[in-house]
Amino acid sequence: MGHQAPIFAYSGPRVKMARGGEPLHQSLFRDITLYLCYILLATAVGPLQFGYHLAELNAPQDVITCEKKSVTSSALNPSLPQCISMNTDQFAVITSIFTLGGLVGALIAGPCCTQYGRLLTMRLTTTFFVVGPIFEALAPSISVMSIGRFISGIGAGSSLVVGPIYISEVAPPKEKGFFGALTQIMVNVGILLTQVLGYFLSRDSMWRIILGLAGCIGLLQLLMLFLVPESPKWLAEHNHPQRARAILRKIRGRKEDLEDEVAAWNVDSSAEDISEEESLLSAPPGTHPGPNPRASSESVSIFSAIMHPSYRPAMIAVIAVMFAQQLTGINSIIMYSVSLLSTLLPTTAALLTVAISALNLFMTTICAPLSDKIGRKTCILLSITGMGTSAILLAVGMSCGVKILAAIATLLFVASFAVGLGPVPFILANELVGPEAVGATQSWALAANWIATFIVSQFFPILNKALGGQGRVYYVFAVIAAVFGAFIAWWVPETRGKRGANEVWGRKEARERVE
Repeated sequence: MGHQAPIFAYSGPRVKMARGGEPLHQSLFRDITLYLCYILLATAVGPLQFGYHLAELNAPQDVITCEKKSVTSSALNPSLPQCISMNTDQFAVITSIFTLGGLVGALIAGPCCTQYGRLLTMRLTTTFFVVGPIFEALAPSISVMSIGRFISGIGAGSSLVVGPIYISEVAPPKEKGFFGALTQIMVNVGILLTQVLGYFLSRDSMWRIILGLAGCIGLLQLLMLFLVPESPKWLAEHNHPQRARAILRKIRGRKEDLEDEVAAWNVDSSAEDISEEESLLSAPPGTHPGPNPRASSESVSIFSAIMHPSYRPAMIAVIAVMFAQQLTGINSIIMYSVSLLSTLLPTTAALLTVAISALNLFMTTICAPLSDKIGRKTCILLSITGMGTSAILLAVGMSCGVKILAAIATLLFVASFAVGLGPVPFILANELVGPEAVGATQSWALAANWIATFIVSQFFPILNKALGGQGRVYYVFAVIAAVFGAFIAWWVPETRGKRGANEVWGRKEARERVE
């Protein structure tokens, strides 16, 4: 008698099963604890601040610059002017100086978080988020507001370096792509928050509340970080594997198997006791042992990283992707959408900006698992293609006065950005190099990002005006998208499913060794 296949009576919808017979949705999230959610949220407030400060001047631009001045005096603080008189070029300087602060913060944060730890760097970062908004909210002049924006930019640049590194190191290994998108999700939360506030508070001197609220958020993050541990991976690499394992156990929960993740640290657990004993014997009384000198010496500086041939391909890749993220024009919408669309949609430009921010947040959230399913590189190329096409449609819609086409193209432009160019670049820097060069790579990546952001924020209004307005500048963005799309397709490798930088660049490294 032949073998008979078993018969199942159940005919309802099938549940996807992971390995071991466990439902897929449970296997993806079974290692996520409430404590993990808390520390991820506390860390992601930094990227939220970046988004907040990036867009905080968009909606209230006319009120801040005295284009729309109320006849009634403000009740907030009679000693402060209701607005600060400035022209378009001066406003562009105030907008773009935030990016210069971000560049400084990005270059400092990489070496700092490598040598002194992710946690200390994040705590120091929050002080900039508290001090900067104080200058901004109480600014009586262009110079004081510029100082505040520069200080806030330092905090934002630092948070975008250390935040993604920390999230990548504490996230469950199988969901790094999903949680890596948290950085961009929280950036969009910050953008949406400030756009909503701007919609309701863009009058009189109420704009000062928008700028000052960021300081309260910074203070809240500082308090939250007192309950956040140091990155287990960083502790393990700096000769504290036992403490790292204890923290990892607290993050993952009692039942989770840690062996594979601990083995990936590639450290000797017995080395900690020796190192700590030597540190205690050699250190003066009352001092705390510093970072492991051996681990520090193995770290790669930001200058040696770009000069070393084994790291240079990764540096070129992350810098190209970060340039593509900004030079394709997303911040022309985030920073200038109200003034850009006001001529075409005078009554709904501010409301459309809120809708754009909400769509960006929604699309980034639902597309977060996409990079783990179809790949990082595929998401980026889809994103660039969509943005280039939408840029052409936006230029046509604005130049021809087709309001509905311009509105739809703007929404498609932002939605395309959320598919790949928004979240994926923050993941790549941690996957293209080894742990010794992550800090340096992230600094170079964010430095490129801030330089490109400065170029867009400073010169977009000038270029748009030089081309006669009416959205013709988006033809330029379409050409830039095509160039970067071709380069990324040729140069940037896929990192999904790869077990480290050696596997990502294996063939190229082997060729270099032969040569």
